[in-house]
Amino acid sequence: MTDPSQDFGGLRVVSFESRRAEAMRTLIRRHGGQALVAPSMREIPLQDQQEAFQFAQRLFAHTIDVLILLTGVGTRTLIEILESRYPKPKIVEALSNLTLVARGPKPIIALGAVGLKPTLTVPEPNTWRDLLATLDAKLKLKGLCVAVQEYGVSNVELLDGLSSRGVEVIRVGVYRWALPEDIEPLRQAIQAVCHGQADVLLFTSAQQIEHVLQVARSIGVESNFQKATSQCVVASIGPICSEALGQHGLAADVEPTHPHMGPLLSEAAKRSWTILKHKRDKA
Repeated sequence: MTDPSQDFGGLRVVSFESRRAEAMRTLIRRHGGQALVAPSMREIPLQDQQEAFQFAQRLFAHTIDVLILLTGVGTRTLIEILESRYPKPKIVEALSNLTLVARGPKPIIALGAVGLKPTLTVPEPNTWRDLLATLDAKLKLKGLCVAVQEYGVSNVELLDGLSSRGVEVIRVGVYRWALPEDIEPLRQAIQAVCHGQADVLLFTSAQQIEHVLQVARSIGVESNFQKATSQCVVASIGPICSEALGQHGLAADVEPTHPHMGPLLSEAAKRSWTILKHKRDKA
């Protein structure tokens, strides 16, 4: 192998990104990689929006103190759901009276679209631990009512952490994750990894890992996929994603300083040849 130092140098890079698939494909190519992007997720709004409307009742009754916003899409979806029943100015005014906690930049953007700003922002890497630490530092939590805008699956550690601090927790789920309607590209990407046709794997969310392994299991190649992964560079966007990899016996070789796609691609591109050489020399 010839180490190109600053980019992928033609390495085969597999990503399971969905919402920003085209942006990911562009970034991989810009960093000198051969891109194979196979979306692994789609967001489905919950048909039963009772949690959102129950949240609205308490919001307008002024019995909620804090709203934790975990995702930008979830923030926008929550507001859109409420707008189906209530005037937008009424919603915005009621939200402005809460302590609004944004887990990262995307909820901040979603709030800004309706003229709101967060009261508190959670520093990178925006994990549930960072979120709790921010709340502990800035608020007296005991006795407060805290609503949590959820995304896809519940973050049990966050909910338990809030409850242990004497908080009344209201869960507000507004969408869930599902596999793509067409999973053939995902199947093909998994098979490519199993057949040694991939050098770098990029994971940008914990749920991607669950879905990739679910499909690998369904086509009978889960163990082959995990074995093949050990001979690839595994790049994780941040601690939550890396933790999910570890729970499935997979290790992240690259985790960027900042949990965003740009730094992920940049750091993976710079380090992949060195990591691959080390792995393959050991094999």
